Amino acid sequence: MNSAVNSEQVQEALHSAEEHTHDEEGNSMFGFIVFLLSESVIFLSFFAGYIIYKTTTPNWLPPGISGLEVRDPAINTVILVSSSFVIYFAEKALEREDLKWFRIFLLATMAMGTYFVIGQGIEWNSLEFGFTTGVFGGTFYLLTGFHGLHVITGILLQGIMLGRSFIPGNYDNSHFGINATSLFWHFVDVIWIILFILIYIWQ
Repeated sequence: MNSAVNSEQVQEALHSAEEHTHDEEGNSMFGFIVFLLSESVIFLSFFAGYIIYKTTTPNWLPPGISGLEVRDPAINTVILVSSSFVIYFAEKALEREDLKWFRIFLLATMAMGTYFVIGQGIEWNSLEFGFTTGVFGGTFYLLTGFHGLHVITGILLQGIMLGRSFIPGNYDNSHFGINATSLFWHFVDVIWIILFILIYIWQ
């Protein structure tokens, strides 16, 4: 009788702990989504400012500049957007408890993000205008630089998630960390698509 009661108590305690874990994870994800929404407001204000300045400023481009080169940024865009699919595969591998492929896909995502950052740095170094070169120069560096900081942040978060995968049992109870990191990465990719259209396509 005592063993039966103890067994029921243990099961109830485990069920209660599992529900508590799910509640905490749901609340954490909700808070993270609110954070991303606040980031979206910042980017939207930058987008609005860029559009207003571009449509109202005479001689929008700096003297001697006819436009931006599109080919290399387009390649960087394909690499960055493709990385969203790769980190999705990393999530799915973790759901299958396949840490080997989780690490491989996460490392690939980090490499693609790093490629993008390096590509942007090379582009900055080759440009013939600076941050103080008119309104266009200021808005260009502000938008691409602010987004670049988010890409670097995403890479660092992925590095933390990768490191956590080497801690035994770390992902047994919750995948919130990688789910939030993946959502942040998708957000960064969507923002860049909008930026690419505004800055490079709409010239």
